[in-house]
Amino acid sequence: MSQSRAFCPRCGDPIPERSASGADAADPLRPGAEVELCDECYFEDFDFVDAPDRIDVRVCAQCGAVYRGNRWVDVGAQDYTDIAIEEVSEALGVHVDVDDVAWQIDPEQVDENTIRMHCYFTGVVRGTPVDEQVTVPVKIARQTCQRCGRIAGDYYASIVQIRAEDRTPTSEETDRAEEIANQVVADMEATGDRNAFVTEVGETDDGLNIKVSTNKIGKKIANKMVEEFGGTVNDAETLVTEDEDGNEVYRVTFAVRLPPYTPGDVIDLADDEKGPVLVRSAHGNLKGTRVTTGERYEAGYEEGNSPEARKLGELEDAVETTVVTVEDENAVQVLDPETYQATTVARPDYFDAAAETVPVLKSRAGLHVLPDSDPDTGADDVEPYDPYANADTDA
Repeated sequence: MSQSRAFCPRCGDPIPERSASGADAADPLRPGAEVELCDECYFEDFDFVDAPDRIDVRVCAQCGAVYRGNRWVDVGAQDYTDIAIEEVSEALGVHVDVDDVAWQIDPEQVDENTIRMHCYFTGVVRGTPVDEQVTVPVKIARQTCQRCGRIAGDYYASIVQIRAEDRTPTSEETDRAEEIANQVVADMEATGDRNAFVTEVGETDDGLNIKVSTNKIGKKIANKMVEEFGGTVNDAETLVTEDEDGNEVYRVTFAVRLPPYTPGDVIDLADDEKGPVLVRSAHGNLKGTRVTTGERYEAGYEEGNSPEARKLGELEDAVETTVVTVEDENAVQVLDPETYQATTVARPDYFDAAAETVPVLKSRAGLHVLPDSDPDTGADDVEPYDPYANADTDA
């Protein structure tokens, strides 16, 4: 084997050309050349794997989050062994000179809080196969993360109050409010926001109270309720404390006031002689259909979504009754569902002259034919009440 002019600086033995790493290493007299050890001296100090003596892992016993750096991180691990493998993988280091590295980890559950990680490595250095085994114990410390601590302590920064003007919110409205709250939290959690959660949902005699962890969540819930059902929202701040930096901390209450009328309500407008109105929408100005003529109705700007009126009933209160005869283009004769007497009533545009029965509502304002809420009838003058029709899927 030929010899180069390079000598090991530690033992003085000549370094074979085959192990020299380039012209500079083979000629130590050349300016800038790197001094290289012979294989024997090199492997005396060679450390294949750099591994810590022990790894301590802080895990939230409630949600499984892991404390890394200076914050809690959701890792989505199925069990503590997965967490231990991930932490060991991050902590281990392999020498830069090793090629064709292959490795595996064999976890050993010692006790409830200790997992011994047996790590096996193979590779090639200077044409020589090398292998090493290291064992790293992982200690699991179960704690409570800030988020779970806040949830356990019923912490909240905002309250959303769902109320309605001159009525109690319907079950559809309160159920939808809770759905929106959960969806907003889920969307924020998906972006990595660990401060997002619903603290409490409580029913009251007047509606629903939703306590949430941040003012941002409260504002989103309130705005989406108004966007979907109409109405207004007002907010009020209350000073509750100061943080560690002396900054004032406020709790915000978002008061959602839903309109007095909902789609499907039949109302009798004050100082109006054109007949009751079946409400179609409470967004912006109240809109509906005259049950006497079938004409469209929209409240004036000043009246908004709550014109002065009295509620006569709801679309679902209508009962089927028999059509006796069609008198003319403005009148039809039907059986009174209570007295069973033939009664002449107004004939609205949506009335089907070929129908044998029609839904009617009897109230203090008289007897009126209502649209058929069955979509198979083809009557689309009035949209059936669907509380989810305007639901924002990106809540």
